[in-house]
Amino acid sequence: MKIHEYQAKQILSRHGVAIPRGQLVTTPEQARVVAERLGTARVVVKAQIHAGGRGKAGGVKLAKSPEDAERLANEILGKKLVTPQTGPEGRIVRKLLVEEGLEIRREIYLGLLVDRVAAAPVFMASAAGGMEIEEVAKEKPEAILRERVTSGFGLEAYQARKIAFALDLAPELVGQAVKLLSGIYRSFVETDASLVEINPCIVTGDGRLVALDAKMNFDDNALYRHPELAELRDLDEEAPLEVEASKYKLNYIKLDGNVGCMVNGAGLAMATMDIIKLAGGSPANFLDVGGGASAEQVKNAFRILTSDPSVRAVFINIFGGILRCDVLATGVVNAARELELKIPVVVQMEGTNVERGRQILQESGLNFTVASGMKDGAEKAVRLGQA
Repeated sequence: MKIHEYQAKQILSRHGVAIPRGQLVTTPEQARVVAERLGTARVVVKAQIHAGGRGKAGGVKLAKSPEDAERLANEILGKKLVTPQTGPEGRIVRKLLVEEGLEIRREIYLGLLVDRVAAAPVFMASAAGGMEIEEVAKEKPEAILRERVTSGFGLEAYQARKIAFALDLAPELVGQAVKLLSGIYRSFVETDASLVEINPCIVTGDGRLVALDAKMNFDDNALYRHPELAELRDLDEEAPLEVEASKYKLNYIKLDGNVGCMVNGAGLAMATMDIIKLAGGSPANFLDVGGGASAEQVKNAFRILTSDPSVRAVFINIFGGILRCDVLATGVVNAARELELKIPVVVQMEGTNVERGRQILQESGLNFTVASGMKDGAEKAVRLGQA
């Protein structure tokens, strides 16, 4: 789960990370009032969307007066921001963060994420703050410091000092850096986060380390332990079909192809998307109905899948273990009848009750294409999607 910058900053602040003074607003008038209250010569008006690259897209503006803040807020609110992370569809700006303008002496990058290879949290730090870290990693990977944190001990003071020294921070800032990095780590661990990113973290003109921007992502599987975090979810920032799928505990991610995929199990889903590409097609989604889906869940999954207007054909690839093939077939038949489906559907099933499942499909009277294997199913789905 993703949250907004202002929400991430609130969490970090509670753990001792210094952030700029500011407030969330939803109207231009509120932006002016907040700017007056901050009382600084300049304020920054920042669009709040779940994507990076906001500044280049015109979503971050510097205001020289409260009236200017109101004018800029009026320009940004309701605007569609298109960034490399939003895709061409962009995001509509519904919220703004108005913050005090700070003198920036220096920018650095700080990030903390789960390294699955190391099976531990890993800090990443770079003196190239304000730049996209992916570009830094591509063009100058040696500029990124990586420091693994042993979970049993947490971030130790010597590790924080090591990062500070590697970033060539002034000696008087090392103590601040230890506090800031420790606060990031506590925020990460205590919220079951999968990512904390501060880009940039700045050295201000008066010698303070401040998180000028902040991003946090959380492990969805741990949200049951954090109901207060689940309340931070902003459905307006998520794809409508993905929101609908989450209501039925379905794992759905929209992609840009035209072959809809329904699969049980993430590994099989990845293999299915690969084999569709190998057959010359492009998957329209990732949809994992899970191992123990009911016929009702399968029906809802099929409804969500076919709600995407870009889907020209559907490839259902199921290994019947916990999810029996007859249960799947019943759900698919019910959904196809209810939706009066017109697009072609290719079904590949193996496993428990597979013969009964195939019988249900054949006796339905509906136009299903039964495949004899993954390769055959992918090729048929791609061909039918291009017809």
